[in-house]
Amino acid sequence: MDLSKIFENNEKWIQAKTADDPAYFENLNKGQKPNVLYIGCSDSRVTAEDLMGMQPGELFVHRNVANIVNAIDLNAQSVINYAVKYLEVNHVVVCGHYSCGGVKAAMESKDMGILNPWLRNIRDVYRAHKDELNAITDEQKRYDRLVELNVKEQAINVLKMAAVQRAVRKRGMQVHGWVFDIKTGKLIDLKIDFQKALADIMEIYRLED
Repeated sequence: MDLSKIFENNEKWIQAKTADDPAYFENLNKGQKPNVLYIGCSDSRVTAEDLMGMQPGELFVHRNVANIVNAIDLNAQSVINYAVKYLEVNHVVVCGHYSCGGVKAAMESKDMGILNPWLRNIRDVYRAHKDELNAITDEQKRYDRLVELNVKEQAINVLKMAAVQRAVRKRGMQVHGWVFDIKTGKLIDLKIDFQKALADIMEIYRLED
């Protein structure tokens, strides 16, 4: 790739934006008020704004390998707390995708070096659902199902956070689990009942003010 093309593309993008709205960047500079926090995978094929048809300023985005929400990952925890407590987003979306390399790597029995502790988060999801997953004889379908279960478990990890529980209780913020199908371009809502999930975990994870 010729990196100079990136700067040429940037100039074209600026011209396109200001042609429609001369004050576009002036208004963008005034601040952000996104309605959605998107937690997705770092995969270069999965870009949040493009697949959701959103514009700059409409999404607050956090991406990492296999859309993991880890309790000791200060990056993810800081992003979620900032989005929920200070930006007051109304929706938190955890979005995985089929053909996820991180999930695929977690299914393989081999040493991945520095990736091992990160992939263990996904392997723990497999362990928690191994009876269901091992009953799926088609490897691709088992792989796809682990993608879905990983989304669910990471979204539940979002619900374990104090700021999230407070926002759900006080202003009805919602948490969602989605999957992006790279083969078709479609977003799939897993329709997870997070009110029930929250009620189920509150006995252990309740964090009062």
